[in-house]
Amino acid sequence: MKKIRMFMFAGALMFCLAIPALAAPSVSAQSFILMHADTGVVLCESNADEKMLVASTTKIMTAIVAIENCDLDEQVEISAESAGIEGSSMYLRAGETYTVEQLLYGMMLVSGNDAATALALHVAGSVEGFAECMNERAAALGMDNSSFKNPHGLDEDGHYSTARDMAVLACHCMANDTFRKIVSARSYQVGDQTFVNHNRLLWTLDGALGLKTGYTRAAGRSLVSCVERDGLRFICVTLSDPDDWADHTSLYDWAFAECQYKTIASDEMSFTLPVISGTAEDVTVYPEMKLQVLAINNQEPELSVDLPRFVFAPVEAGDIAGSIMIMQNGIIVGSRDLVYSESISLKPGIELTPWERFKRVWTMAGRYCGYSYYLTGENR
Repeated sequence: MKKIRMFMFAGALMFCLAIPALAAPSVSAQSFILMHADTGVVLCESNADEKMLVASTTKIMTAIVAIENCDLDEQVEISAESAGIEGSSMYLRAGETYTVEQLLYGMMLVSGNDAATALALHVAGSVEGFAECMNERAAALGMDNSSFKNPHGLDEDGHYSTARDMAVLACHCMANDTFRKIVSARSYQVGDQTFVNHNRLLWTLDGALGLKTGYTRAAGRSLVSCVERDGLRFICVTLSDPDDWADHTSLYDWAFAECQYKTIASDEMSFTLPVISGTAEDVTVYPEMKLQVLAINNQEPELSVDLPRFVFAPVEAGDIAGSIMIMQNGIIVGSRDLVYSESISLKPGIELTPWERFKRVWTMAGRYCGYSYYLTGENR
């Protein structure tokens, strides 16, 4: 069956946008990236693939590996190795017992290196074994420029990542309900201790959902954050950034001012197809599911509708008639099936062979051959 393809424009932007319409704010980070959390679209970046020390933002990987491999209520006995680790701490003591959940809060809110080590030993039996788990998870997520040697992020040869890889990791982690609940908590009580989240964006930035701070003298200030407003979620990563709080705030304010979701395909969009030998002369088709795209500064993508010129009866409601695709530079970046809105049966008394149907088409389709498919005002 011969098909036609119609091209037109719609007021929205496709998923694969990589360069924003307007220049992003300048930042002081040696490396940074701003990413749309749901699609991985990069709005702006600088040196995002440079391998760098990431300090305690390492604990993002530690947390997700622990969450994916443990029950939250599992009991963890604290070893001397865990209690004696240097750096930031939730003040564990050897011989004490905590749940995995309590250790996760202590690690992610107050950056406890002791909690990170305790979780690593609980999951894998050794720091080295846990590092292997971290690297396996990184490989599975496509973090090709990352290597983890420990669960806490203290400086160590061969321990590094990139802004891009950390953003990919953050996107994955923020889709996990347990992880998101932990990092978004402003405080958490364990016994007589109250842990207050080190991430000040939770108090100062509208829509902040948390993630992780980090610092060592060699790494400088590292920050991975996530903010959501009106259903639109972004991830920002800055590495070696002396002004990270201000940089994250300005990048998010810029992103939310320039970006929004727009609906390209919905059940309000429809097309009409002629029906050959049916009880009705035509049938309506519409997108099976809504298709939203990320619009930046109202740039316009190309919308391609792929449908036949006509269809033979019978057709069944819900069957696929064609597709609608969002194109950028000739590449399909989003699509939805177009389905029939109703069933059309074969007209009674019609008993045509395929060849007879073909001849009938030339007569009946003549009325349509001078027209392209279009969105009528009635059908929107």
